[in-house]
This record gives sequence, structure tokens and C-alpha cells, in this order.
Amino acid sequence: MPLPATFNELFSIEHPIVLAPMGGASGGALAAAVSNGGGLGLIGGGRSDLGWLERELAIAAERTSRPWGVGFLSWAAGVPTVERALEYRPHAVMLSFGDPTALAAPVKRAGVPLIIQVTDLDEARQALKVGADVVVAQGTEAGGHGGGRGRATLPFVPVVADLAAPVPVLAAGGIADGRGLAAALALGAAGVLIGTRFLATPEALIAPGAVKAILEGSGEDTERSRLLDIARGVPWPARYPGRAIRNAFLDQWRGREEELAGDQAARDAYEAAFARGDESVMPVWASEAIDLITEVVSAADLVGIIAREAAAALRAACRHSGASA
Repeated sequence: MPLPATFNELFSIEHPIVLAPMGGASGGALAAAVSNGGGLGLIGGGRSDLGWLERELAIAAERTSRPWGVGFLSWAAGVPTVERALEYRPHAVMLSFGDPTALAAPVKRAGVPLIIQVTDLDEARQALKVGADVVVAQGTEAGGHGGGRGRATLPFVPVVADLAAPVPVLAAGGIADGRGLAAALALGAAGVLIGTRFLATPEALIAPGAVKAILEGSGEDTERSRLLDIARGVPWPARYPGRAIRNAFLDQWRGREEELAGDQAARDAYEAAFARGDESVMPVWASEAIDLITEVVSAADLVGIIAREAAAALRAACRHSGASA
């Protein structure tokens, strides 16, 4: 059974699978590998380290002739950074977390497809107002940062798909294999945005210890919190806590965010532990789907594996429902 082609045709890609632009992890090599595998690879622009970004943009442009793109944090990136990235001729720009209006303007002027990630319906309406060509509906199961209002992927995606139609919607949050892609398509999504699963690939810019934690962890080991951002002194908006694997630091400070924010000595100690690579404090951003991640697979191969799993899952669903495949 072939997968739906609407989103694929928009970007001239083979599979409706998009790499989440995870800051510091989704570099040029990973984005290029996902694109070479038939998906759409997105570099994580993060908090606008321009030197890092330019290096990774150049790597992607060199390593793939297929469509690729770049993502930015709406609350952190500036218009000049987005304009500089556009000079590398990405095939898509994604904006997440915060008001996308200012950053969307240069993207729309350049005629580059604009993807906007949303975590609630107000954000979805705003994304459509500024001209999103694709909307990503992110559920709270997602790894890394996301909305703190508790919208789960399963009920959130179809609501956004109905609201956004005919603009295509991607599902995000807790998707790590082809069954998740098949489920997203059944919910009315045009494809998926996947992050954590692509961390367990050789192309991801992630420490071996973090990969090990993901492979050995369970979704029950993850939690959403602002503590790691407070400790690192990263000014993420409070409405977007981060989901990470629990560690000793989170256990020590859970429920004491304001106390940590006012304790400079504790934050200095965290910074020193972070600098020496102490795994008891290191953030390992991960989704609730890490139970499904059991091996390291090349990103290009992984795209094909997920697509084949999704096709098989859809065929099985048709058999179970009595529908013809």
C-alpha cells in the first residue's frame, strides 16, 4: 500500500518523514542523511550560534542533492540569522515555540515553504494567519521542549488537521516507528516530524552516554520540567518545559524551581558538573517513545524502515477492519 503523496509532492520527497530540527543534535550530516533516505532533513538552528549554523548548513548542502531545510526557535532567533540561512538555499524553514511573525516574513519573501510547529490551537491559528505552508501539531509526549498545557498527540493532531485543512499537518510527539506514522496518517496528518528516534543514529551530534541512556530507557523514565533550563541559565519561555530522562539532579530539585532560580551556588555547581561531563546532571532530551528505540541505525536506512513499517501497519489495519488494501 503506497503512502499518501500530498506532503511528499510539496517537497518532492519519497516518504512523509521529517527530521525534527533538534538544536545541537540535528546537524548537517544528519539532515543530509535523512534527505538521502527519502525524507526531509532539517538542521536545528537552536539559539542562533551563527558559526555552528553556517558550518552545518554547508555540510547539508554538500552532502545531499535532495530537499533539506533548517529550523529556528521563534523566541530566540533573529531575522538576520534566518536571512543568512536562506542564502544557503534551503528547501524549507521551520519555526517553533513563540510568535513566528517576524521570522516568517523573510521566509515568505524568499518563496521558501514555511513550516510552523504548534502546541495548542491558539498557536495553530496564528501559524495559519502568518502563512504557514505546513503545520506541525506537537503533542506533549515529545522529547525536548514543548507545550506545557498537556495536549496529547492522539487527540491533538486531528483537531489541528481539521482546523488547518487544506494546509497539510504533520504529527509530532511520541512517534518512533512506522506504527506511529501509520497512526498519524489515520488521524488525518500528512506525515510525521520525528526527533528522538533520530538521536540513535551515527549521524546525530549526541554524546555516546546519551545514546546509551535512550537505548536503555523507558518512557516512564522521562518527565517534563523547567529545572534543566534554570540550572543552565537558558531563558526558555516558562510555557515550554523540556522532556528529558530523569537523573539525579532532577530528583534532587523536583518541585523547587523557584528555589533553584535563586540559588547561585547550586547553579554554579551544576555548571561545573556539566562542564566535566557528569552524567548525573546532563540533559538527555527524549520522548515517551524511547521504549521503541533499541538499536543504532543509520539515518538514511531508518527513513526507509519507518516507511515500510507504516505501509505494513496500514495493510494490517485494512485487513482487521475488513477494508480492501
